[in-house]
Amino acid sequence: MLLMASLLGACMPRQLLVNSAADALTAQGQAAEEDLGLAREASAFYLKLSESLLRQSPGHLPLAESVASGFTQYAYAFVGFEAERLVSTDAKAAHLLNQRAQRMYWRAHRHAMAALNQTSPGFSAALAQPQASRWPVLRPDQVGVAYWAAASWGAYIALSKDDPDAVADLPLVGRLAELAWRTSPEHGQGALASLMGNIEAARPGGSAVKAAAFFDQAIAVSGGQNAGPFVAKAEAIAQAAGDRPAFEVLLQQALTVSAKHADLSSQIMRQRAQWLLDNADDLF
Repeated sequence: MLLMASLLGACMPRQLLVNSAADALTAQGQAAEEDLGLAREASAFYLKLSESLLRQSPGHLPLAESVASGFTQYAYAFVGFEAERLVSTDAKAAHLLNQRAQRMYWRAHRHAMAALNQTSPGFSAALAQPQASRWPVLRPDQVGVAYWAAASWGAYIALSKDDPDAVADLPLVGRLAELAWRTSPEHGQGALASLMGNIEAARPGGSAVKAAAFFDQAIAVSGGQNAGPFVAKAEAIAQAAGDRPAFEVLLQQALTVSAKHADLSSQIMRQRAQWLLDNADDLF
């Protein structure tokens, strides 16, 4: 018994140290960074270190959210975006980059779902139940992780359109996002409502009117200060409808908003909005 007590006593300070480091890394991951190049260079080390700590403390929801968001944003801004820019000139290189982005999206999703299952045992199994009454209940402190779990999952599926098994999971993505949205519809300054809009627009038989309403809700929730919903609405609604004037107005709004904020998400959206404007002739 004395031996067991000493072993437990040795473990407790180590776990406290891991949790303290996780808290510090989470705070660092939320720091503003306006230089995309510097953010890209620093991300690899930060993500590997954070991932290593998360494996030792899988139920640390803030760190899980930071890791999932980090991998998802890295894949979106630096890997998938580069593939889009290369596809017309080097299809093979673009394909390889998309495969890498796909792996990173799945990595983000895996970490986020592991945290949800750690903090709510059986979460994934409950999510897959056909009866709504048996779906999991999402706590407010799980919403951020659920958001990134759904966002990374949806992005993974978007790059897996030739895989029927992956595409078949799209309803589960919508279900997970809706659980988060019902719990905290204003999460992420409208980011969650915007995700709902993207899912509705991508869903077979989805309603463009309903999707647009989600995007408008996202813009209203942020007070028009989040560039993401403007870009998302431009691509999912205006571009899909062939409405170039609306497309350009929305992207100009995104540029104006993103210029006022130094956080990484705003700079990612600014970069994408400008690229979409520069390539509008090819998109319409």
